[in-house]
Amino acid sequence: MRKQHWLAITLIVAALAACASAYWWTGARQQNSSVLSFLPRDPAAVICIDVAALRKSPFLAQLAAWAPQPQKDPDYAQFVADTGFNFERDLDHLAIAYVKFWDTPQSDHWPDGAVFIGEGKFDRQKITAYALRKGTRFIVSGHEVISRPGGIDVAGTQIAFLSDRLVAMNPGATPIPTDVLAAAPKRSIGDDWRERFVRLAGSPVFAVIRHDTAAALADRAPGGFRSPQLSTLLNQLQWITVAAKPDGDQLRIIAEGESASDATTRQLADLLNGVVILAQAGLNDPKVRQQLDPAVREAYLELLKGADISKLDRGDTKAVRLVVSVTPKFLQAARTYAPLAPPPPPAQPDTRKAPAAAPRKSGT
Repeated sequence: MRKQHWLAITLIVAALAACASAYWWTGARQQNSSVLSFLPRDPAAVICIDVAALRKSPFLAQLAAWAPQPQKDPDYAQFVADTGFNFERDLDHLAIAYVKFWDTPQSDHWPDGAVFIGEGKFDRQKITAYALRKGTRFIVSGHEVISRPGGIDVAGTQIAFLSDRLVAMNPGATPIPTDVLAAAPKRSIGDDWRERFVRLAGSPVFAVIRHDTAAALADRAPGGFRSPQLSTLLNQLQWITVAAKPDGDQLRIIAEGESASDATTRQLADLLNGVVILAQAGLNDPKVRQQLDPAVREAYLELLKGADISKLDRGDTKAVRLVVSVTPKFLQAARTYAPLAPPPPPAQPDTRKAPAAAPRKSGT
């Protein structure tokens, strides 16, 4: 793997690790005010992670035992040695703003529209020297931007320090938006975004998705999960929010879809209730009972039976809320579950007829 990509990869890995850690976090909750102050003006979606709070979680040992153990990468070890930055100890807060998701309907390069804003302990001099090995220095909106492969308007990773503790980076082909590169923290993002940030501020991990992005996600779902009815309803939503909140030894995942139409939220609630009922019926099917480990089946049923679907009236918008609780039993089932291979179908007799013999010629 190319070493010049490691700072972008580090922030991505940090986001994934923090999301996983949220399943066991029970410490004091904090707001990600610094990173939220530097968001682009009109994002498509935002993910916010309080890594510092997650790092203090007493459940990280359980996470380490539950999650697969990654192999140590020598390139990453060299990156840490060269820059002095290790996300496990040095990253405190992270916001990921998606300016766009896909350039074209056929494009699969959705990370190209992401901008990472991280707050933590950075050795600015070492990281700058590391980035300049393959990059070129530019001044944009009063900030030093290092761009690779060497142009400010061409595809490649860019990095800019907003302060000694704040860094902005794009891991793909979209340049860092100029409104991110402000001389001082600002609050240029709209009131509608801030309203949802305040609503979700008590969660260590949350995501806010604008309506057009939600529709694009539905259209790109894997074939087995794609639903024309769901896509139609998601097209009518104005916002989707997702948050993870610890509740004792469980993790409560709360997802909401907002729409100005009461008919849309009512249909969406009916659809979700129908999915839950069908899933429970599927787990009670005799064939599934034979093929699925009883403990795993009970864990899935527990998750479905505990699902709560409700409708909310917020005046200008109506919302559908889905709450599910991830329990230790479910996590154990997810770790140990290995689907039983269905028995091979019985051999079918060959019913094909043998070709008829050619008629014999007379006189032979």
